[in-house]
Amino acid sequence: MSLEDIEQELCGIETITDAALLEKLSLDYYHFSPILEQQLKLKRADLVVRPKNESEVLRIAKVSVERRIPLTLRGSGTGNYGQCIPLNGGIVLDTGNLNDIISLSAGLARVESGIKMGALDRHARKIGWELRMIPSIYHGATLGGFIGGGSGGAGSITYGMIWDCGNVLSLRLVSLEDEPRILELRGKEIAQVMHAYGTNAIITEIEVALAPAYPWLEMVVVFEDFMQAARFGQAISNSDGIVKKLVTILGYPIATDYIKALEEYLIDDCSCALLIISPWAIEAVEDLARQYQGQISYSKSEPARLLEFTWNHTTLLARSIDKDITYLQAFYYNLETVEHLYNKFQDEVMMHLEFVRLHGKPIPTGIPLVRYSSEQRLNEIIQYHRDSGASIANPHTYILEDGGDGQINQGQLNLKRQLDPHGLLNPGKMRAWSIPF
Repeated sequence: MSLEDIEQELCGIETITDAALLEKLSLDYYHFSPILEQQLKLKRADLVVRPKNESEVLRIAKVSVERRIPLTLRGSGTGNYGQCIPLNGGIVLDTGNLNDIISLSAGLARVESGIKMGALDRHARKIGWELRMIPSIYHGATLGGFIGGGSGGAGSITYGMIWDCGNVLSLRLVSLEDEPRILELRGKEIAQVMHAYGTNAIITEIEVALAPAYPWLEMVVVFEDFMQAARFGQAISNSDGIVKKLVTILGYPIATDYIKALEEYLIDDCSCALLIISPWAIEAVEDLARQYQGQISYSKSEPARLLEFTWNHTTLLARSIDKDITYLQAFYYNLETVEHLYNKFQDEVMMHLEFVRLHGKPIPTGIPLVRYSSEQRLNEIIQYHRDSGASIANPHTYILEDGGDGQINQGQLNLKRQLDPHGLLNPGKMRAWSIPF
């Protein structure tokens, strides 16, 4: 069947075949990884579709199943692992037009999956609430994309990771069975779809819990010693009485060399903490800064600015200056592991910590910057981290399991067998699907 025939079957649904747009809408920020850049740079969809409602999603699913056409989901393409890049051509379903707020009330929002997180956050703040966690690129990221491929962000120091119980309450899905249908998962069942790269269902609606909105205060605290900055970050994270949204630590030379917008607030050869806290916590933070020999150099109320220098925006800014820089995603769990790896790699692996709450405990995670020299050396660095007690969520693979803990998620696989029996959703991304059973 030709593209013209498929377009005719999808008559009334926005379709895109222009080569330049196909390229743009087939890719994400995969080029953060020199390995993924080589593997994925030529991958393209044959057709992009932009449904505006769930009925059109059902029609697209039906055509995909009947014609056995691969179907890859796309939010805004702000991910970094090639989640939305089609490995086998076919159709890319761009969810950007599925952006309605269905309901919004105290503590709860139900929305379509393509809504921009920044837009939802602005609407929620009008009634005194906000998203519990947001990535650094939340103005552009869609909520569905974040659930399908993200993990945490600002707010994770209080509310944990996106998949923690109580953060996402329900997901409405479209299947790719012989007769595509609509179903809704609630409670623990939603874990089967979250962070699955869109390999087992199409998310059309999402119900999320919200957080009370605070008049947040941003702060920069500078330190001459990186480990003092790290201990300060852990102390703030451990302080339950300090209401906080962001605790980021940037080791030298990240802030001084790669975040030029902060240079007036820094000193030579410094590390720094970037904080978003409740304004009523300022005295407690000042006390901790003195205790750990830090100096507050910047303090300002909203609108938010510091978020754009944290999480993977740090990597984006560094790479805008030096394309030989790449990154890792690490769970260090404790400061002893942080210190060991900091001393081991020096400026080959530049420390960037993000504190999050994991299983109820504040821990240091990281998105360290790596001076890339070769794939072999990168793999040696990853293995050394693992041997030293850190977990690495490898951002240099597009395979779902290999980017996590390397284990098959049986729930995700079982749901794919049920809802995508022909293996049409984002094929090639779930290693478990190719294993006989």
